[in-house]
This record gives sequence, C-alpha cells and structure tokens, in this order.
Amino acid sequence: MPADERVTRSSFSDRIQPISVPRVMPFLPRRIWSEGDWGRIQLGYCSRGMDEKWDVFAEGGVVFLHRSWTGNGVFAATFAPADGGGWQIAEAVVERDPERYRSNDDEYDCLMLELVLSAIVLGEPAKDLRESLVELTRKRSGNAHVPAGAVQHSALGLRSGS
Repeated sequence: MPADERVTRSSFSDRIQPISVPRVMPFLPRRIWSEGDWGRIQLGYCSRGMDEKWDVFAEGGVVFLHRSWTGNGVFAATFAPADGGGWQIAEAVVERDPERYRSNDDEYDCLMLELVLSAIVLGEPAKDLRESLVELTRKRSGNAHVPAGAVQHSALGLRSGS
C-alpha cells in the first residue's frame, strides 16, 4: 500500500479486533502535532512485513492502534485541535486484558502511544522517546543490561521504508 494512500478499518479485512477491556489512560502524551503531522496520522499505517508490529488507522478524530499479528486493539486516541494550533490527544483508552496486551503501566502506555505515532506512523527517528522506552523497560525489569535493540524491537518493531 503506497504511503500516501489512506489506511482504513477495511484495509485489514476481518483481522481487526476492538479493545476488549478498555481503560481510560490517566497520562497522555503532551505533544502538539502539526497540521501536517495530523494529516499524515489520519492516513494511518499498514504493516508490511513480519518485523512490523503495528497497524494504525483513523476514523474521524479517533486513531486506532492495533498489533499487526493478532489484530488486537491496544490504543484508541481521540485527537482535538490544540489551543494555538495543531492537534493533541484529548483522551485515550488502552487495552487492559492481559491476554491481549501485557502492560499495566500507565507511564509505559503513554510513552508507547506517542512512540508508535511518532516513529511508526510519522517515520520520525524519535531518539528521545526510544531512549525513554529502553530506560523505563530496564528500570521496570530490574535488568540494566537488556539490549536497547531487543527492547525496541520487542515493543515497537521496525518500520518499512515508505
């Protein structure tokens, strides 16, 4: 699927599963996305290979983030215009069924939501977010030696060239 072609729910046939146990996220990314970013986010992202972990599509102002292999919904983020211009996440829910999504860490979820939108959908390097993911994972696991590449690949996967 070309990078400028809109991804929709129907792009995934019957693979997409809604969030089964939604929980309102108490922490949201503070980023203000530009009009251009918002336009790109609305196009979505369709995984293109086995190493890609996320599928993303938008319906109106809600952006849905699903795991690519299972089709399980993980996040649903509602965007709204930000004061002063741009777009921000006004509210979001996260999956809390441990069979479908293992995290139960609000800080991690906030980081992952922003990281998937930034690194996967927008294709940004997102170096600071990636470093925060590694740091938080090492801290939570108690293992300061978990390789950064393993942490990032496990949670985020790769993004194919557009």
